Amino acid sequence: MGPPPAVADVRRAVRHALDDVKSGALVLVACSGGADSLALAAALGFVAPRAGLRAGLLTVDHGLQPGSAGQAAEVVGLAPALGLDPAEPLSVSVGTSGGPEAAARQARYAALSEAAGRLGAAAVLLGHTRDDQAETVLLRLARGSGTRSLAGMPARAGLYRRPLLELGRRTTVAACAALGLSPWDDPHNLDPRYTRVRVRDRLLPALEDELGPGVAEALARTAALCRDDADALDGWAGAVYARAVVADSALSDIGAVAVAVAELENLPAAVRRRVLRRAAIEAGAPPGTLAASHILQVDRLVTDWHGQRRVEVPGGVGAVRRYGTLILARQSVSPVS
Repeated sequence: MGPPPAVADVRRAVRHALDDVKSGALVLVACSGGADSLALAAALGFVAPRAGLRAGLLTVDHGLQPGSAGQAAEVVGLAPALGLDPAEPLSVSVGTSGGPEAAARQARYAALSEAAGRLGAAAVLLGHTRDDQAETVLLRLARGSGTRSLAGMPARAGLYRRPLLELGRRTTVAACAALGLSPWDDPHNLDPRYTRVRVRDRLLPALEDELGPGVAEALARTAALCRDDADALDGWAGAVYARAVVADSALSDIGAVAVAVAELENLPAAVRRRVLRRAAIEAGAPPGTLAASHILQVDRLVTDWHGQRRVEVPGGVGAVRRYGTLILARQSVSPVS
């Protein structure tokens, strides 16, 4: 007799996520103690030894609420019974940049990456589910995001893997119940001051009520479709960027990027703006603060040129057009028609 269906589903997802990891490698799971990451941790503890892998656990103490250190210790204490070793709590200091959710996320990933590097891990598993993906898509829709942003969270991104993106939160809750595990409910996940909580508790249920069941699944499918499109467009833009960049030692010495306008003029906007975004980032613009509105202003130097002055983007980077070349640099360069 096999395991309960929910347990089998989570284990199958983990097995698939690790199918290319070399035997003997260490895989870590980031576990908060909530249902999603707890079900994931239990599945990793079951799957890893059968796949010839070592498995460990990390839990992040953000220090944002009373008793957080004790909760982190409790999660670490679960590791031996789940077959996870090593197991470590990671204490972080959360700043304020970008708001509380963004600051906590930045601190969390920094701590996870440091620990994974120190322990020599081949991968870190994250417990994001299909419901989390749907919430992410809705949040980004509300900000007027483009295709890449609407692609949501990738199943794999460098060190990080998200095995549960095709499973719903009900599955992880059922898996924990079947295994006799008691998830911890983070009070922050119930606090309506956080936008994601309002999306989860109010907006998604309202959409289900008005449009019928399956909204979360549909949004997750939208993310997957957008990812395919974004990958194709990014590949096209990468090839254009490689041939459009102008070699100029004087500009390179000041960290500038020069792009031939003739290579951009007849491109579809989606490709051209990707090239311009990459050029801005290469010139020093921080990706997280580079908005679509900034790229649109730079784009007009290509599509609506009439001798404009320098266009400013984040990071102190400016763009000018000079003798048929678009130059992005921190230092001032005079435009010439």
